[in-house]
Amino acid sequence: MAGKKLRELMEKKEFICAPGAYNALTAKLIEEAGFNSVYMSGYCTAATSLALPDLGLLTMTEMLNNVRALADSTEIPLIADGDTGYGNPINVVRTVKEYEKAGAAAVHLEDQVWPKRCGHMRGKQVVERAEWTAKLRAVRAARPERDLFLVARTDARAVVGLDEAIARGQAARDLGADAVFVEAPESVDELERIARAIPGPKVANMVEGGRTPLLAPEELHQLGFDLIVTPLAALLASAKAIGQAGAGCSAVSVATRGSSPR
Repeated sequence: MAGKKLRELMEKKEFICAPGAYNALTAKLIEEAGFNSVYMSGYCTAATSLALPDLGLLTMTEMLNNVRALADSTEIPLIADGDTGYGNPINVVRTVKEYEKAGAAAVHLEDQVWPKRCGHMRGKQVVERAEWTAKLRAVRAARPERDLFLVARTDARAVVGLDEAIARGQAARDLGADAVFVEAPESVDELERIARAIPGPKVANMVEGGRTPLLAPEELHQLGFDLIVTPLAALLASAKAIGQAGAGCSAVSVATRGSSPR
């Protein structure tokens, strides 16, 4: 069972580092590079399937198709972005069940208003705490002995402040979430406060160009974070490499045309 694999890793390893994959090939390459888990982000899925920002444009079915492709391509646990769960608590329960059937080891559910935005963008909005916790409670009630590893993500830091984000994280733990993900803290001090205040496993999201300071996995683990995701590194590296390859092909083409016999 995929969720059981992830729990076993968390018990045996000092921390889990999950690079972001945007398709089956990148997931396979991450596995072959020796990583013990992989992450599927909504940002990368939107960028590679639509060439558009992460603005809540993808449906649950589109995200689910990518979950299935990534999970089928590897043997390592897949941590998947479940956005807001795509509706009310009934919809969220279905989303979690479908993600699990598709092979995800973990899913994170966030408290943004739908349509949501990338966690490091401006203009986010969050629902009331009770609305979000109702979704988490519904997942727990529907699957009390579930295999899927449930990550509760809050985007409240940027909207209503760090104190409320921490309070939401604490509430999620009380409801039985397996890990808490406070998105977009803005300093090392804020990371330390989150780690001290919220018990149990915690997620750190390292986004190039984002609001959170980029720290090494070892540093984050020392602060108190157990699951480190790097969602964009592979996508950014691929985009740069494709641009360089395109420039190289263009140069070769120009040179070949210039030297062709007349």
